Amino acid sequence: MAEKNTPVLDINGVKKLLPHRYPFLLVDKVVEFEKGEQITAVKNVTANEEFFQGHFPNFPIMPGVLIIEALAQTSALYYLMEAGVSDNAKSVLFMAIDGGKFRKPVVPGDTLYLKVKPIQMRGKICKMRAEAYVEEVLVCEANLTAMLEG
Repeated sequence: MAEKNTPVLDINGVKKLLPHRYPFLLVDKVVEFEKGEQITAVKNVTANEEFFQGHFPNFPIMPGVLIIEALAQTSALYYLMEAGVSDNAKSVLFMAIDGGKFRKPVVPGDTLYLKVKPIQMRGKICKMRAEAYVEEVLVCEANLTAMLEG
């Protein structure tokens, strides 16, 4: 997947919007954002991730639940950017996951591309289509529902 040279949001911009911090911040940058359309974020998966110590020591793979969390954080970034929020005064709360599927393991050295598109936005509730890719290969997909608080 081609990536723009200048991110839409670097790690500092991500931290301005999301309350998550190490070791639970799972988005490194936003590389694409189209209001009303979609967002693409990146998580660089390194061998230094704490979860690889126990998942699994001789065959490290990123836990599926953390891929979903990275997609949920990307969904929150989309929702906040769509609403024009410029700091973390508002929170996005994860409400539901539907149709989650894991298609291929994510391992150290992979770059995870997190793509989210809105399906439906009603008031403070947003349902989104979320997909994670390594290179051009779909590794995880789900529909996520979230609510804007604050």
